[in-house]
Parts: sequence; C-alpha cells; structure tokens
Amino acid sequence: MRNLIRVAGQRLVVNIDGSLMLLVSLIIGLGLVTLYSATKETPARFNAQLVNISTGLVAMWIAAQVPQKLLERLAVPAYVIGLVLLIGVAFAGDIVNGARRWLNLGFTRIQPSEIMKIAIPLALAWFFNRAEGTARTREFIVAALLLVVPVALIMKQPDLGTAMLVSAAGFYAIFLAGLSWRVILTLGGIGAASIPFIWPLLHDYQRRRISMFLDPTQDPLGAGYHTIQSTIAVGSGGVLGKGWLNGTQTHLEFIPERHTDFIFAVVSEEFGLVGNVVLVILYISLITRGMVIASNAATTFSRLLAGSLVLSFFTYAFVNMGMVSGILPVVGVPLPFVSYGGTALVTLFIGIGILMSLTRRRALSRT
Repeated sequence: MRNLIRVAGQRLVVNIDGSLMLLVSLIIGLGLVTLYSATKETPARFNAQLVNISTGLVAMWIAAQVPQKLLERLAVPAYVIGLVLLIGVAFAGDIVNGARRWLNLGFTRIQPSEIMKIAIPLALAWFFNRAEGTARTREFIVAALLLVVPVALIMKQPDLGTAMLVSAAGFYAIFLAGLSWRVILTLGGIGAASIPFIWPLLHDYQRRRISMFLDPTQDPLGAGYHTIQSTIAVGSGGVLGKGWLNGTQTHLEFIPERHTDFIFAVVSEEFGLVGNVVLVILYISLITRGMVIASNAATTFSRLLAGSLVLSFFTYAFVNMGMVSGILPVVGVPLPFVSYGGTALVTLFIGIGILMSLTRRRALSRT
C-alpha cells in the first residue's frame, strides 16, 4: 500500500519544477490572504478563487506533461483556432459592458483573446525555429504580420489591456529571435511620430484614460477616481502597512475593483512597503528562474517560447503595479496569481506548466 501511495505521489509531481512551484505557491498564498481581505464583504468571490486556482493547477500539471515535440505540433493549430475564434467574436461575440470580447459556444462561453497569450509565443517560436540561423528581414516581417492581425482583432473588441499583453508576448519572441536594436529604435521613433495620427483613432474611453493618467484631478469623481484612490491607498500604507483586514481605503470601498485590477493597492495599504518588497522579490525570483530555463534551453523553439512567456509575466506585474501606483495609464491588466480571475489565471498557470515542460526537455537532452 505504501509503495502504491509513493508511486502515485511520484507520478503527480513528475515534470513539476520545484523552484517554480514554490515561488508560484508563495505568490498565490500572499494573493489569497490579500483577496480574503478585499472580498471580506463578498466571501463567495474568495471561494470562487479557490476553485479557479484548483482549475489552474490542474491545467498547469497537464501542460507540464506535454513534450516539446507535441508543443511544436500544436503551435500552428493553436494560432489558427485562436484567430478563427477572434474573427467569430468580431461577428457574433457577446457584448458585455460595451465590449465584444466573449464567444458563446452553446455549452460554455470563452474569451478567445486569452488563447492568443499562449498561441502567439508558440506560433512565433515555431516559425523562427524553422528559420534557425537564417532569420532575415523577410522572416521578421512575416512574424510581425502574424502578430499584428490578432492584436488588431483584439483592439477592435476593444480590449486594450489584453492587446498590450499579446503584443508584448509577440514582441519578446521576435526580439529574442535576433531583432536588432537599430530596428527597434527606428520603429519606436516612428511610433512616437505617429501619435498625433493615432490619437483620433482611439476610443473615447481610451483617450480619457490617457488624459487622466497625465492629470487625474481633471475628473476626481469620474475618470480620475481609480488612480486617485489607488495612489492614496498605496501611500497610506507607509512602511509596515495598516495591518491585515484594517485597510480603510479597502473596507470603506474607496478602492474600485479592489479584488481584480487594483488588488495591489490592498497589498500596499495593509502590508505597506515591506509587503510590496516581498511581492516584488517573489516576482523577480520567478522571472529569474524562468530566464534561467530559457537561457539553458536546448532548441531555438524552447528558448524563444520560454523567454517570451517569462517576460510576459514581467509585463503583467510591471504594468499592473505601475497602473495602481499612478505611473502608467489605467488598463485592464491583472496582478499575476494575486488578482481574482478565471480565464486569465488559468492562462498564467498554463504558461508556468509550459516552462516546466521545457525544463524537462533540457534534462532529457543532457542525458
């Protein structure tokens, strides 16, 4: 009986990277403590998050068992399916809060843009792996087109936050494939020069977000409310914070979306600078471990895939913290493994699972 239990336990942890699992678990633990406080008045959300995390862990375990060769074979189908679903959203998607982001399949409702967070790195890693050693201007142009098409469809929904995350994941894959800094700086200059032409094309709410970022006091009770209240919460926490469950901005409901996009404000208010530093160290450690996996990858495919996924985690954390702190415009980006969420959280877990799968591939290559 003991042998059966031991064998079953070994099968459960096979291909699970201990360092990644420990870091993710610590972040989840801090997230659950914070979420409990943020949702004290609505405990059903906390219970739902436990279900979301359980689902994510199962998805992570499954992704960790997928061999690299199968990941390569899945790259093109995943991209094509994601693109078809995005087109489906554009024509027949459900409209929620003024945005057409969801596709009703009858038995369930999905958000195809989340699929592209994984499909884009997979597809671009597969594409550059085929052109290993011969990536020229033509290959970079094709890769850019593979990225621009789904991003344009996501922007049309509109979903600026997800579009930015998908763009970042694709850019990282292209950059790691060898895109020169000269090209990057040139494109950056073109982008800056085109701002006056892009501004009229933005939706009203997107222009308002940028205006409020520059001066949230223009509309303190309207569009600037989120930024003002979150920065008050961040500053009021001080060094040690007000203590768990004692955040006044949180429990007097001044912080909007305190369980999702603005949960970092709850961390700051209740745990102060110390809590923020602990969380940042955990994220840095997670990203560092991921970059070690990427740098030791056995193939171009695994290197680009691991690198783009890890740097995407960095983008999640940096943009969310910057948004809550008032140094970046407000966009819909959750704090990884801390914010309440379903599809986005499961996508993050799948990314971690893929990293674990690539770690296994490196170990097999050495043997």
